[in-house]
Amino acid sequence: MAGGFAKDGAVQEQIDASITDEINRARSRLPQGESALCCDDCDKAIPEARRLAVPGVRLCIGCQELADKAQTASAGYNRRGSKDSQLR
Repeated sequence: MAGGFAKDGAVQEQIDASITDEINRARSRLPQGESALCCDDCDKAIPEARRLAVPGVRLCIGCQELADKAQTASAGYNRRGSKDSQLR
């Protein structure tokens, strides 16, 4: 039961839309194409097992760990206008 101007199920729709947005964002960051033989950053050889396990890989494990740590997930803003996002 929704109160005020919100229709029934509006909260669940907002949750579903947020999850879908995050899934699409994560999928867009996955490597695509053919794997590199050497790391793009340090030029070390990328092991064959890694190239087979992660299609489109461009970095060795060490450089990938550094890239993952440097990358921060941005919450962005809530374009659906919930009060929670307005309080931040």
